[in-house]
Amino acid sequence: MPGTLLPPRSKRHHAQMERVSAAKPDLYLISSEDIIYEQDLGEDPGSIKPWISYIEYKQQNGTLYEQAFIMERACKQLPRSYKLWKLYLELRISHLRGRNPALHRDEYQKVNGLFERALVLLNKMPRIWEMYLSFLLEQPLVTQTRQTFDRALRALPITQHNRIWKLYKSFARSASGDTAIQIWARYMQVHPETAEDYIELLVELGRYTQAVRKYMEILNDSTFRSKEGKSHFQIWSEMVELLVNKAKKIDTQSYGGIDVEAIIRSGIERFSDQRGRLWAGLATYWITKGNFEKARDVFEEGVTTVMTVRDFTMIFDSYVEFEESIIGTLMDQASIRSKKGKVDEDADFDLDLRMMRFEQLMDRRPFLVNDVLLRQNPNNVIEWEKRVGLWGKNKAEIVNTYAAAIAAINPKKAHGKFHELWVNYAKFYEQGGDLDTARVIFDKAVKVPFKTVAELAETWCEWAEMELRNENFDKAVDIMAKATQAPKKSTVDYFDESLSPQQRVHKSWKLWSFYVDLVESVGTTDETRKIYDRIFELRIATPQTVVNFANLLEENKYFEESFKIYERGLDLFSYPVAFELWNLYLTKAVDRKISIERLRDLFEQALDGCPPKFAKVLYLMYGNLEEERGLARHAMRIYERATRAVSDEDRLEMFNFYITKSASNFGLTSTRPIYERAIAALPDSEAKDMCLKFAEMERRLGEIDRARAIYGHASQFCDPRTNAGFWQKWEAFEVQHGNEDTFKEMLRIKRSVQAQYNTDVNFIASQAIARSQQQRAQENGEADMGDEEADKEQADAMAALERQARAPVGFVAASTGPEGGNRPSGAQQPAPPANVNPDAIDLDDDEDMNE
Repeated sequence: MPGTLLPPRSKRHHAQMERVSAAKPDLYLISSEDIIYEQDLGEDPGSIKPWISYIEYKQQNGTLYEQAFIMERACKQLPRSYKLWKLYLELRISHLRGRNPALHRDEYQKVNGLFERALVLLNKMPRIWEMYLSFLLEQPLVTQTRQTFDRALRALPITQHNRIWKLYKSFARSASGDTAIQIWARYMQVHPETAEDYIELLVELGRYTQAVRKYMEILNDSTFRSKEGKSHFQIWSEMVELLVNKAKKIDTQSYGGIDVEAIIRSGIERFSDQRGRLWAGLATYWITKGNFEKARDVFEEGVTTVMTVRDFTMIFDSYVEFEESIIGTLMDQASIRSKKGKVDEDADFDLDLRMMRFEQLMDRRPFLVNDVLLRQNPNNVIEWEKRVGLWGKNKAEIVNTYAAAIAAINPKKAHGKFHELWVNYAKFYEQGGDLDTARVIFDKAVKVPFKTVAELAETWCEWAEMELRNENFDKAVDIMAKATQAPKKSTVDYFDESLSPQQRVHKSWKLWSFYVDLVESVGTTDETRKIYDRIFELRIATPQTVVNFANLLEENKYFEESFKIYERGLDLFSYPVAFELWNLYLTKAVDRKISIERLRDLFEQALDGCPPKFAKVLYLMYGNLEEERGLARHAMRIYERATRAVSDEDRLEMFNFYITKSASNFGLTSTRPIYERAIAALPDSEAKDMCLKFAEMERRLGEIDRARAIYGHASQFCDPRTNAGFWQKWEAFEVQHGNEDTFKEMLRIKRSVQAQYNTDVNFIASQAIARSQQQRAQENGEADMGDEEADKEQADAMAALERQARAPVGFVAASTGPEGGNRPSGAQQPAPPANVNPDAIDLDDDEDMNE
């Protein structure tokens, strides 16, 4: 009824409303304009349509009371109409909007009652509940609001609960305290995936123990998936951070309390890549709890168990910071006491003790880092050596470190040179003057199953060198003899990994090399020869072994035996190693002046099967021998063989050398067949040069026709545009020795060759590439002139080249008249006589031609 509405702000209007309402309110609220709508209602009172029309009319033309009067009547007439109730409730809510619910509590309660009336029949309408609950959230009625939310959840189907929970969670955060926790706990039963929001609420409310328990619950639930995409470790880290930061406010004492240390230690075992941070967190937990000694124990355990330098650095830095903070606090307290004139011996002693412990901690850092690296890999020889160096002159600890290293390292898995650790161990005693102990160590070292034979051989050599340093030469020889001891016929493969290094060490070249050098220095020649022979028997000789053995015999005047050593070496090695041995062998054999027949036999053996790339040197040595001690024709025959046997790179040089030798021994005419074979054998680029030399030789001999024929043969290799030098030489030759017919023939051949190259695919492709490169250079700004100037200059250049090609030196081009031909630019030339033919050719006399 209108009396239930909040009175309007006009006091006069309010008084008038009260008087009319007391008399006949219905007559007062129904005007003559409403008669038509009242008639419609009378005709069809059960229909919602006339009521809606009536309400819409009043919304436009009626007062607030008139609208409320009509809506009240409509809701009484049709109490199950959602639409009518919604219009009515919205009207009443809008009328109270912006008003203080505490000051106008009665009016708010009236609207609450109106909602209760509506929900009697419309309790399945979620929108009505939402409106009611939103309206209650504006009022300071916590209990009533909570009970109404519970009623809404009970009344509505579960599919509509999300709409209610959206408001209910907002109410819970505003209500705070136990009410919020209970509401969220109920919500978690339906939506366990929102556990992170629940934990956030618990942390905000200071319920840290409950938050940790919820963390533990979701971490133990393998089906839980974070709606924020957090990983299992991220959630676990958040829990640990809460445990550490709120250590004093988390229940750890009561029955079922949280064991923080056990939780963090389980993470240390589980998350190996985060151990440094977790150890530091555990120590911080005890620091927060005020248990400094427990924190120090945790720091010590952390720095002595982590496996990475990164984790160690994190823990150690936290440890140092912790100690510095305690020392700083104690020093501040001592300063205050000194100002007050008080003396506390116990506090001063505690400060000194902590200072000393702090200094020891800093001194221990290199050792602790070394421990970390050795825990990572106990087979790391390099780190064991560094640990020995850290002890400085502490002999007892050095010995203990060597002993620990030898016991810890697996020889097959050693990272680094394990034998050097043994050698340095023995040298430590050697430097102390205890050779007997050093020998015992070496004796144990040579029995170690090293990873490679080379390490075992190095150990034997180091043992012998120790004896040499102490001038025990015989002892050193005995050690090497023992190291190289092997069966008479050894079939052991040096590279057979299935055998131990001790079974294969007798085939180590390094060991035998050291042994033979040692015996050569302190023993006799016969003893040295026996060792060299043994090396050859074991088939481990190298080219250097062959050379050293041969040089040893040569120094002792055993020349023939040194030659035999070279031959033994040549039986062992093939080319290219054999080339170096043959080179030395033949050089020494030639120097010894042995018989020519034997030398020829040696050279023939060397050349038999010699690869072309090595044949040149041997043939030159062979030819030189024949020139000095044999016959010249034999030498020429050898050089002729060389031109066929050498590699393609050396063939031109060999032909030139052969021609030079033949000319010096038998005259120029003897070189003709050599030139002819060279031109036939060499590639075109080299054959062209050989033709020019051949033609020049024939010209010097006066064989002009032969020279011209050679030029004609060579012309097929020379494109006029890329080999202008050849054509200039031929042109000069014809000017000097030819006539008009021969010159024209030369020009005809030149045009023919140029036409041939114009149709050659490779040449056309190369010219196209050249043109494209030139065009690209012009586009990049490398050409300074404009396009028109460049085209003009190019045309002028082409015309000049054409004139030059048509009118060589000594001739006048008919197309250009008196101005044609090749003449220097700017040179003054006399005009030809009027009675002289400008196209005539000035030929020398026959006598000049013959000259």
